[in-house]
Amino acid sequence: MEADISSQAVGLASSADFSLANLFIRADIIVKSVIILLIACSIYSWAIIIHKIKQFKKINISSEEFEEKFWRSKSAETFYNSLPSNIDDPMASLFKESMQGLLKSKSKMNLVEKMSGILEIGIEKQMSKIEKGFTFLATVGSTAPFIGLFGTVWGIMNSFQSIAISRNTSLAIVAPGIAEALFATALGLLAAIPATVAYNRFNNDSKKYSQKLESFSKRFLSII
Repeated sequence: MEADISSQAVGLASSADFSLANLFIRADIIVKSVIILLIACSIYSWAIIIHKIKQFKKINISSEEFEEKFWRSKSAETFYNSLPSNIDDPMASLFKESMQGLLKSKSKMNLVEKMSGILEIGIEKQMSKIEKGFTFLATVGSTAPFIGLFGTVWGIMNSFQSIAISRNTSLAIVAPGIAEALFATALGLLAAIPATVAYNRFNNDSKKYSQKLESFSKRFLSII
C-alpha cells in the first residue's frame, strides 16, 4: 500500500507543470490578484524608468546648450526676445518665466529680492515636473515585497488546507501550492528591486540638476 502511494506521488510530481502560466492558472483569486497587481506595477515602473532615463539625458544636453547660448548673448532681454514660444528645457523655462516677471515689474525697488523669489518658485516648479513619478517608484520599491509576501502566505495557507483535505503529505500535494506562493514573492522582488535602484539613481540626478538650476539662478541674479 505504501509502495502504491509513493509511486502515485512520484507520478503526480513528474507530471506536474510548474510553468509560470500554469502556476498563475492554478492559483486562487487572491494570489491571482496579487500577481496581476505586481505585474502591472512592474510594467508601469519600467515605463517610468525608461522615460526618466531619456528625460535626464535630454535636459542635461539641452541645458548645457542653453547656458552656452545665454552667456554668449549680448543681453538677457535680447536673448529672451529670441527664445521660441515652446520650450521644453527646464532651465530655459525658468529663465523665460523670470524674465516675464522682471519685465512686468513696474517698481524697481527691491528688484533682486523679487527676482530671487521668482527664481526660487520657478526652480520648485521645474523640479516638481522632473520628479514626477518618483513617488510611484519609491512606493513600489518599499511595498512590492510585502505584497508578494502576502501572496506567499496566502498560497502556503492554501497548501496546508490541501494537505488537511487530502490527508496526504506527499511532495506532489505540497509542491504546487508552495510554488504558486513563492511565485508571488519572486514577482514582488522583481518589481521592487529595479524600482528601488532607479529611484535612488534618479533622486541623485535630480539633486544634481537642482544644483545646476540654483547655480544658474545665482549667476543670473548677479547680472541684473
